[in-house]
Amino acid sequence: MRRTARAAFAALIVLLTCALAAPGAAAPRAQSASYDEYVALGDSYTAGPLIPTLRLASGCFRSTNNYPALLAQRLGVETFRDVSCSGADTADMTSRQQTSLGSVPAQFAALDDETDLVTVGVGGNDGSVFGELVGFCTTLRATDPTGSPCRDHFGADGRDELRERVDRTTTRLIAVVRGIRARSPEARVLVVGYPQIAPLRGTCPGLLPLADGDYRYATEIERALNAGLRLAAKRNRADYVNAFRVSRGHHICATDPWINGQHTDPARAQRYHPFASGMVGVADAVEAALQQ
Repeated sequence: MRRTARAAFAALIVLLTCALAAPGAAAPRAQSASYDEYVALGDSYTAGPLIPTLRLASGCFRSTNNYPALLAQRLGVETFRDVSCSGADTADMTSRQQTSLGSVPAQFAALDDETDLVTVGVGGNDGSVFGELVGFCTTLRATDPTGSPCRDHFGADGRDELRERVDRTTTRLIAVVRGIRARSPEARVLVVGYPQIAPLRGTCPGLLPLADGDYRYATEIERALNAGLRLAAKRNRADYVNAFRVSRGHHICATDPWINGQHTDPARAQRYHPFASGMVGVADAVEAALQQ
């Protein structure tokens, strides 16, 4: 009798399971997998310089509230290593990085075969692409406020020098993600793009002093870089997190910006870098990607 009752109970469970899985049944909310060892790699858009609370981190200027820290807390990982560093480029994944306070180990040194989650966001410093856009091109506005002196400068010989730098960076990004795969073959790898910096329409020279025609050019360059990050993810069976898309409407000129403008706020963010709100937005996007 007991055996018969157990068999009947098991059959009932099977029927209920099939009913829940049947077409039209409400699907449960996707849950993130469990991760034990999370390593975060990247540059200042990952590190979050001047977002409270700041840690000097040997010159890397990492925030304890950047998106990797927020994600690690949400996931409850056992081991969390954030080696993102302001000023990092793709070469600093495999070589020591010199900072204003000394040097730090290659970021790949944090990876091992036990690592089961990796996020990486890098590339904007390669070829000084971001530095040219916000450090040099912003000085050209006075020469032609309504024109496109930045685009004209980098395309003076019929080639787009910044775009060519981005193309070379793409090759290095592919190698970076391949290197992560080699060192942590069992890891879930997410390549994180850059959030929207300039508006698609309109200008705000008080915050982002590009010439009017160079706003579109800056966005074209950023989109090309993000396309390189997406390709690096695809070539290496990694996931791409589209931070540009989730940050639409939160550019520097927006009423609710995720990116600081040209003036550093020591209590909130470095110039042309994410605010805490931007880190929350990217953490949300990475967490959502982990649920897919």
